[in-house]
Amino acid sequence: MAPIGTVLVVDDQRDNLDALSSALEPLGYEVWPAQDGEDGLRLARERQPDVILLDVMMPGIDGYEVCRRLKADPETRLLPVVFLTGLDSREARLQGLEAGATDFLSKPFDLVELEVRVRNLVSFRRLTQDLEDAEQMLFAVARAVEARDEGTGDHCDRLSVLAARLGERLGLDEDSVKALRRAGYLHDIGKIGIPDAILLKPGRLTDEEWVVMRSHVDIGVSICAPLRTLRPVLPIIRAHHEKQDGSGYPNRLVGEDIPLLARVFQVVDVFDALTNDRPYRTAIPQSLAVAQLREETARGWWDHAVVEAFAGLVLGQPA
Repeated sequence: MAPIGTVLVVDDQRDNLDALSSALEPLGYEVWPAQDGEDGLRLARERQPDVILLDVMMPGIDGYEVCRRLKADPETRLLPVVFLTGLDSREARLQGLEAGATDFLSKPFDLVELEVRVRNLVSFRRLTQDLEDAEQMLFAVARAVEARDEGTGDHCDRLSVLAARLGERLGLDEDSVKALRRAGYLHDIGKIGIPDAILLKPGRLTDEEWVVMRSHVDIGVSICAPLRTLRPVLPIIRAHHEKQDGSGYPNRLVGEDIPLLARVFQVVDVFDALTNDRPYRTAIPQSLAVAQLREETARGWWDHAVVEAFAGLVLGQPA
């Protein structure tokens, strides 16, 4: 019978490990013991437990440092961490919260309190896993759209990496850079709703076909909107086809009415289209692509500051 949850217990005292295992295993949990911080970090990465019960006072790496490392690692940062501590001072708890603790359990622990907290955190962990699974499904859909539209497997990868690098060069915060990275994969996910006869048409689109093609923006927003974690990406999906002079779509936004992240992303998107082969034209060198971006900026299409920052990035100039 499958366990109802998995718990990693990190404590240098063997008696404590045995006591927690004896308390949780009869309730249906699988318990993995670790007697030091290094072993705890290794098991956390390898096994991805639902909950981590972590002693504060340990030789070598203490619980605070273990927690900080867990929260700094993308593979483990979402794992709930409960500090097991005999320290009941305000300072100790603040230090634990700063390290990223989810909850605290005082020693000696109360069995009922232990069960309730572990059960609640297992439920929380399963919810976050569901959200992660939903995100991964959308990224898989985006990959399928890319293969259908672009005929290449690395268009999204290029956009994701280059958009993030440009965001960093512009000094954007970590959340904004993450949104740009995700937009590399999700910006055109709405093309899944565009018929092949239009999406793959080799010639010019009719006015009626352009109406359908432009609807991919709204379709993409509607696909990603239900996930709160993707909300920072929505302005990029919605506005990456807008232009500074108001000639873009879908809302004919002008200048700074176009969200900054969309202004950043659209420059990278256009550059990637120019510098890679497409069925209807061959790629041009990076220097010529930068020159064309500058020409289009003078025409009133792109954000001048963003284009110049991107030019410096591509041409290897210091920030």
